[in-house]
Amino acid sequence: MAQLPKKNKLGFFEIRLESIGGLGANLAGKMLAEAGVEGAGFNGVSFSSYGSEKKGSAVKAHIRFCDLDTPIRDTSPVERPHIVGIFQEALAKTVNVISGIYEDSTVLVNSTKTPKDLKEKMKLIGGTIAVVDATGIALEEKNRVNMAMLGAMFRLCPFLDPQTMKDVIRKSLEKKYPQTVAPALATFERGYQEVTFETFDLPEGASMPEFVRMDTPVLGYETQPIGGIISNPGNSILKDLSISRSGMMPHFEAASCIHCAQCDNVCPDNCFVWEELPDKKGRPQMFLKGIDYQYCKGCLKCIHACPTDALSKAREEEGYAEEHRVPHLFDLAIQ
Repeated sequence: MAQLPKKNKLGFFEIRLESIGGLGANLAGKMLAEAGVEGAGFNGVSFSSYGSEKKGSAVKAHIRFCDLDTPIRDTSPVERPHIVGIFQEALAKTVNVISGIYEDSTVLVNSTKTPKDLKEKMKLIGGTIAVVDATGIALEEKNRVNMAMLGAMFRLCPFLDPQTMKDVIRKSLEKKYPQTVAPALATFERGYQEVTFETFDLPEGASMPEFVRMDTPVLGYETQPIGGIISNPGNSILKDLSISRSGMMPHFEAASCIHCAQCDNVCPDNCFVWEELPDKKGRPQMFLKGIDYQYCKGCLKCIHACPTDALSKAREEEGYAEEHRVPHLFDLAIQ
């Protein structure tokens, strides 16, 4: 019988998946728990927590494993994970995705960066960072990110049998979506084979950050600014929706644009920036300047609406949005 490599004081090995709606983290958590229960003979539980339950909003999936003689009476969110799976690298901009990890926890990230670069970006002091280009694999195999992340997860959990997971994939998909079984299995296998990881020892004299519950409010009686000012109100002007992009984004080619505003008509978040200028005959006309990528969540509706191919879809690259962003001019907002 398989043995859990680590346990907390309640006897659980805990996994937390950090994702956005649409990447399949909820299904991945259920399939992961099923493989642990049916294949490895553990007790297991999986459940998820959502925000507004829409594509692009933050999602957390929680998985617990324990020995058969350990009852599971705890269904609270996983606060101290042994493994964290981050399905969307950009989540780290607005969510503390590594909260509660131990010094020997493993952080799996969907990224093209090296473990060393991610360690600096996420300000990780110690632990193991695993990296897999799940988005790239999913695009090439015409499948979903969650299958590649599951493959990498099984590489990091040697107590789980990959063959059991493949059987779960077949059972879950072959009745309703038989055409997706082969791409899903190929994506899972590539995630298993292509994940890379590196362990970073805790520096001498250093310690992990003090654990803070994830539901601790940012603004409270101890942390609010003087005068009770809310410095970041929840409105569409100051919010950053870029974490909602799931790997693809629109590119704008100004030379091909006829300024017809079809893109603006279908954009749900007012990403397009316009400027009033005189046309060739001196008449005032609105000209499209570009895209404010702070509010672009990568829905790509604009690409289908554009009649001249001035907008095209492309894989999101590090720094492209910041370099090509045309910011809105909100005169009454303080940035």
